[in-house]
Amino acid sequence: ALGDALPGLVRAAERAARDAPPAADATRLPEPWRTPSWAEPPGGTSVEAFGDVLPGLADAFAAAGQRRLYGYTEHRVVTTYLAASTGARLRHAQSTGLFDLSVRDGDDSAWAGVTAPDLTGLDVPALAAELSATLARPGRRVELPPGRYEVLLTPNCVADLMLHLYLAAGARGALDGRTAFSRPDGRLPLGERLTALPLTLRSDPDHPLLPCAPFTVSRGTDDLTAVVDNGLPLRPTRWIDEGVLTALVQTRHTAEQTGAPLTPMVDNLVLEGGPDAPTLPEMVRSTRRGLLLTSLWYLRDVDPASLLLTGLTRDGVRLVEDGEIVGTVHNFRFNESPLSLLARATEAGRPVPALPREWGDYFTRMVMPPLRVPDFLMSAVSPAT
Repeated sequence: ALGDALPGLVRAAERAARDAPPAADATRLPEPWRTPSWAEPPGGTSVEAFGDVLPGLADAFAAAGQRRLYGYTEHRVVTTYLAASTGARLRHAQSTGLFDLSVRDGDDSAWAGVTAPDLTGLDVPALAAELSATLARPGRRVELPPGRYEVLLTPNCVADLMLHLYLAAGARGALDGRTAFSRPDGRLPLGERLTALPLTLRSDPDHPLLPCAPFTVSRGTDDLTAVVDNGLPLRPTRWIDEGVLTALVQTRHTAEQTGAPLTPMVDNLVLEGGPDAPTLPEMVRSTRRGLLLTSLWYLRDVDPASLLLTGLTRDGVRLVEDGEIVGTVHNFRFNESPLSLLARATEAGRPVPALPREWGDYFTRMVMPPLRVPDFLMSAVSPAT
């Protein structure tokens, strides 16, 4: 029955396309070019991709004792072919490895996520031992009320927050007055200082740790991409340069509207500060009293106009006193904006590859630093365990 109806559906779709007015961003396709790998077959993977993971897991389980280990690992290779009537012939094979590990001891838990183009050399026992050490450090529970606390955000936490910022940084939404980057006079806020720290947020398709497609791949048109931009070459882009907003995500249409440089979305993201940034353990040692957040979860938009988010902490809120982790705190619900956090952050640490826990099945190629925020708002105690 479906086969009988299909020709009629196709003709109806063709009529609808002919009768519809042109899209606002309708334009010629990008200039054609060709990648050398166009004629190669799709990439693949196999169980050999886990050659270091499987024996490492066996050793980690053997050392776990009464602690419980659980998690998830995968390796995938996605090959994209893009051809256009202009003669463009483009191919990209994206390799992504992901390892997700939680350690639980009674009602206390810790989590870490690792992502890389492949999992070669991943030291699973060392990762499990590091997580277990945070549970053992003294293992006491601390009850704290809601309020504002000095907080250290791990790189994985920062990854989730900065990805929300990146996905809200489309010029189209800003021009329409719908985002935190909108201004009453309709201009883009390029040149505005977002943070006193010398932080740079950038993307680069040729980043040695985060290689990604060097051309736009879009299955539709939204605030960040346009289907007519498929095949557009991508280049290194600085979104924030030493604390100053220098670019929003632009399609060719919005770039023509604003007169700003064409800066399409790139499938990776790096946040970095100065060359002498401390490590996260060094930041812990310099903390008189604060909370170390290791994982965020269930982030949701509250107010797009300010980029206000709400979310939960998960798998390990640690109390730090006089430079040492002295206990585990219950989970909290928080209300914060990534833009406001950047403005209030007082220290950024050394950037490392990071996995956004909530977005780990969608956007994995990130390098982020830990951040110190002196007044992070914990709006409520969470019953989540």
